[in-house]
Amino acid sequence: MPFGAELTATGEVRFRLWAPAAREVELLLCDAAGAPVHATALAPLGNGWFSLLSSAARSGSLYRYRIDGTHEVPDPASRCNPHGVHGPSEVIDPAAYGWRDLVWQAPPWHEVSIYELHVGTFNSPGTYASVAARLAHLKRLGVAAIELMPLGAFPGARNWGYDGVLPYAPQASYGRPEELKALIDAAHGQGLAVLLDVVYNHFGPEGNYLHLYAPQFFTEDHHTPWGAAINFDGAGSRTVRDFFIHNALYWLEEYHLDGLRLDAVDAICDDSVPHILTELAQTVRAGPGARRRTYLTLENLRNSAALLGPENAPDRYDAQWNDDLHHSLHVLLTGESQQYYSDFSERPQALLARALAEGFAYQGERSRFAGRARGEPSAQLPASAFIGFLQNHDQVGNRPRGERIAQLVREPAALRAAIALLLLAPHPPLLFMGEEWATPQPFWWFCDYEPQLLERVRAQRAREVPGAPDPGDPATFAAAQLDWSLLREAAHARLLTHYRRLLTIRRRDLVPLLPQLGGGRYTLPAHGSAFAVDWSGSDRTLHLIANLDAAPAPLPAPAAGRVIFATHPGVRASLARNELAPWSVLWLLEQRVEPA
Repeated sequence: MPFGAELTATGEVRFRLWAPAAREVELLLCDAAGAPVHATALAPLGNGWFSLLSSAARSGSLYRYRIDGTHEVPDPASRCNPHGVHGPSEVIDPAAYGWRDLVWQAPPWHEVSIYELHVGTFNSPGTYASVAARLAHLKRLGVAAIELMPLGAFPGARNWGYDGVLPYAPQASYGRPEELKALIDAAHGQGLAVLLDVVYNHFGPEGNYLHLYAPQFFTEDHHTPWGAAINFDGAGSRTVRDFFIHNALYWLEEYHLDGLRLDAVDAICDDSVPHILTELAQTVRAGPGARRRTYLTLENLRNSAALLGPENAPDRYDAQWNDDLHHSLHVLLTGESQQYYSDFSERPQALLARALAEGFAYQGERSRFAGRARGEPSAQLPASAFIGFLQNHDQVGNRPRGERIAQLVREPAALRAAIALLLLAPHPPLLFMGEEWATPQPFWWFCDYEPQLLERVRAQRAREVPGAPDPGDPATFAAAQLDWSLLREAAHARLLTHYRRLLTIRRRDLVPLLPQLGGGRYTLPAHGSAFAVDWSGSDRTLHLIANLDAAPAPLPAPAAGRVIFATHPGVRASLARNELAPWSVLWLLEQRVEPA
C-alpha cells in the first residue's frame, strides 16, 4: 500500500504522506496518552510526497504528522485511530492476525441473500464482538451474507458511518482491528459472506484535515450535496484515485471481506476516461477478484445500467440497490405518495411488475419528482444485477418517526405477501436488521459531533426532516438498539418463522434454478389489480402471480406448474374460480416437457 505506515521486513516502519501543499512534514511519535515524545522530519520525494524510514517506531506505536510546524494531524491512511479521529494513529501489523478461513469461498453472487446491519445498534454493547455473538441467529435465519454499514473512522462514538474521515481505520468505538477481523473470520466459519459499505463520494464534516495539506483531494469543478467534490479528474487526481482504489483493495485483502457496496455513486463526479468506478472495478477484478469470488455492488440514484453486468464481469458491478422495486412495493403496501413515492403512485402494480421483470421501472422515462429523465434500459441484465428490499437504513432512517415497514402496513396479510414476493424473486434480497421479527425500534439518523457543528446539524436536520428527533441526543442512538427479547413474544416469533421458511424455499427451489433463468416478462390484465411475471430457463419457468390489493382480482394469467409457495391455503380452488384473493402471492415452477 503506497499510503500510511508500513512495517518492513527489518522491523523498521516506513511512513509516507502525500502533502502537496506542505513545505515540511514531521513525524511525531506519541506516548500512550497521545502526547508527542519524539519528532523527526520526513524527506520530500517530489510530487507532494514525503517519506521516512524509522527505527524508533514499531507495531503499536502511536504517531501524528506535524505540518509546517503548526498543525498536528492523524495519518489519512491510518489503519487504526484508537483515541478517535482527532487523536494519534497507530502502527498496525496487517499480518499479525491468525486467520482461520483459508479455505473459505464465498457463494456465487446469484445465490446471495443479504442482511444489512449497523454494528453500534445491532446487539448490545455495539461492538464487533457483540455482532459475532449473534451470527448463529443469522445462520439459522438463512441469509447468505451480512452487509456492515460503513466502518471508516468517524467523529465521536455514534454515527451511521457515512460521515467517516479516516477510511482505512475501523471505527475504534466498535473495537480494535483484530476484533473486526475476528468477526469476519467467525462469519466465514458460519458460512456467511461479509460485505462492507464504503463511502467514496465525500468526507465527513468533522475530523477531515486533508484541506490543510492536500487540498488537491477536492475540486470546485464539481459539487455534491456535501460541497466540493472529491477530485477524480483534475490536477493531482492520480494520487486521489489511488487513495480510494487502494482502500477498496485494503478492505478486501487485509480484512478478507467478500465484497463492497459503494455508497451514492451518483455523487461521484469524474469526466475522465476511464471513470473512477470503471478503474476501481477493473483493479479489484484483476486483483483479489482473480483469486476468489468478490462482490461489487452500488447505490446509484441515476440507475445507470451501463455500470452493471453479469456477475464478476471484468469492468462492471454485480448489482445495485433497486429503489424502483422498493418504491413501487412501498406505495402498494402503504398508499404513501409523498416525495419520490409520487413517481410510483399512479401505476404501482405496473411499475412493480416491470421492476421485477426488467430491473428498473424507470428506463429513461421522465420522473416527475426529479424533473428529468431517469434510468436506462435494463431488460438485458440478469436478475442478479438488482438487489430487492422492503426496507434499508435510508428508507427507515429518513422518516420523521423512523417507522419500520411492519408499523406502516396495517394488514398483516399484506406484509406477509410482500415478504414472500421479495424473498422468492430471482433478485438478491436484502433485509435490514430486525426486519425478520418486525422490530418496532426506529432507526433515526444519529451523530456525535463537536458542539458547534452539532448545533448547525440540528438546525439543518429540523429543516430537512421536520419532526425527527435530535440526532445528537444519545437517546436517539439508544432508541435504535435492537431489543432481542422481543423474539420471545409470539407475534414476532411467528414472523421470524415466516422469513426462515421462505429463505429455506429460496435455497431449495430457487437458487439451483437461477443460473439458467433469463429475463422476465410481465402480464398486466386490462382490469383488476393482479399481475404476473415469468422467468424462463432452458427447461423450466418460474411463475409469479400476485394480487397486492385489499380486494379480490381476476387471475392475470394461467397458473401452471408445481406450487412452491402460496400465501393462502386452498389456492387451487381459488384459481379454479379464476380469482386471486386479496394480498395473495403465488409462486409456481413449471417443468417443460419436450415433444417426443
